Amino acid sequence: MPKLKTVKGVKERIKVTGTGKLLARRAGHRHLLGSRRAKTKRQLRRPQTLARADVRTIRSLVPYP
Repeated sequence: MPKLKTVKGVKERIKVTGTGKLLARRAGHRHLLGSRRAKTKRQLRRPQTLARADVRTIRSLVPYP
């Protein structure tokens, strides 16, 4: 069976935790932040654990985490 290719764009955006969960940066923290509350901006800093439905798709794109 041939090796599977990793999608490099996904590899750069996803981090695998020690327990195997996937972390990704939250959307909405690039521009137009002046209209957001400070609490919202602070919460957007932390990475987000991906949903179980998304994990199956990501695992196929990054076969060797």
